Amino acid sequence: MGFSVGVLRHGSERRGIVDHRLARRMLINQVRLGRISRTEVCDAHPELIRAARNVGTETTADCPICDDGKLRIVTYVFGHRLPASGRCVTTKKELRKLGANAGGELTAYVVEACTECRWHHLLRILPI
Repeated sequence: MGFSVGVLRHGSERRGIVDHRLARRMLINQVRLGRISRTEVCDAHPELIRAARNVGTETTADCPICDDGKLRIVTYVFGHRLPASGRCVTTKKELRKLGANAGGELTAYVVEACTECRWHHLLRILPI
């Protein structure tokens, strides 16, 4: 896919997945090297931590910052006819249903969070 004006303006070309793994790896390395303090990256909003604790999907991965907790995945969906704060989606079925009703105009943000130290990072942005 090229970088045409249509892509920049969300024209008729397909939207793609944006993956933030490289930024995540760089940030974790900067914390481990002591260039960024832990307090700068462990600052998740209380609502994100609440969502992670109550409806987030627990992974098998340990938190890369504190190593005390398991990471949890939370997905928020934004788009037309949804609240400005987005909608927290808890199942794949719910995500598919939202996508079918919206006709491809929604965007999902997949976030990982640690409920122990409040680390969080945006993993992926997906068109629905």
